[in-house]
Amino acid sequence: MNPDAVARLMLDEAGDLAGRVLVLDDADAALTHAALAAGCEVRAFCDDVRAAAALPPGTRLDSPADPYVRSADLVLLRLPKSLGALEDHCQTVAGAAASATVPGLRLVAGGRTKHMTPTQNQVLGRYFTQVRPSRGRDKARVLTASGPTGAAPRWPRSRHLPEVGLTVWAHGGVFAGTRLDAGTALLLRALAEGLRDAPGRAADLGCGSGILACWLARRGWAVTASDVSWAAVDSTRRTAAANGLTVAVEQRDGFTGVPPASLDLIVSNPPFHQGAAKDSTPTLAALTTAGAVLAPGGEFWCVFNSHLPYLQVLASAVGPTRIVARDRHYTVTRSVATAR
Repeated sequence: MNPDAVARLMLDEAGDLAGRVLVLDDADAALTHAALAAGCEVRAFCDDVRAAAALPPGTRLDSPADPYVRSADLVLLRLPKSLGALEDHCQTVAGAAASATVPGLRLVAGGRTKHMTPTQNQVLGRYFTQVRPSRGRDKARVLTASGPTGAAPRWPRSRHLPEVGLTVWAHGGVFAGTRLDAGTALLLRALAEGLRDAPGRAADLGCGSGILACWLARRGWAVTASDVSWAAVDSTRRTAAANGLTVAVEQRDGFTGVPPASLDLIVSNPPFHQGAAKDSTPTLAALTTAGAVLAPGGEFWCVFNSHLPYLQVLASAVGPTRIVARDRHYTVTRSVATAR
């Protein structure tokens, strides 16, 4: 496997790989393969289940709370898009190292220079006493950190949202955090006005912090919430528990494993980014399979940025689709599944 420019610079800055290595968010598994090739003991955690599936056998950690995290000598981290996700990672590895007294812990974090900001240094500086930036090379840059400070963790965190009557929990990398974003708010208003009264089997696709799933569960729906992100799945579980609601939560890609015609309702505020890049491909793939998992007459309610090409896809893959709400930025659609 040929590492990209970011991975090559990270490996050069890390020096000789030895000891116990932890790799975080290794999207193409190149860093994990390099550590294995060097003869290291290596484990890897990827928040995204799609990236996790590509990790070499025997290296995958299912959770950042795995005990291995407490004993790593070197952490290789692909810098995430959000500062919250970066802080979540920093507090996990620095806190684990401080409590386990691993004095020589080093964290080597790399990314594309165009996506890096001085604020990332500040986040690292809260959790490590020493932070050193590398020289840029091939449009990539690395931040090396060491010396855990023992700073108290700040994620996950919670907030009560009176407008929906829910206490919401979120990890740092979850979309909108503990806020009610404008798209979800528009979708909830449309659902409150137009959703049928007889609840059945529902799914929240791309559940994030779990607001939509919990809103439905409170109204009697039997809800399964899913997301590709471990952080989102854990956040939704926490939100459901905080509100005394029953929601089945699964980390999965799209509708993988969902039986045909098993749902009466799907709701979604799907992403159109993958990492730092705008990419609707995964969402479009999920939309094309939605019709198969809806029972005839089942409904798919979706909110999305109005410029995105989802309307025609929903009509083709699910059934008759109409716009039920729209504002300056977002469109809410309702699609009704036809018999297949």
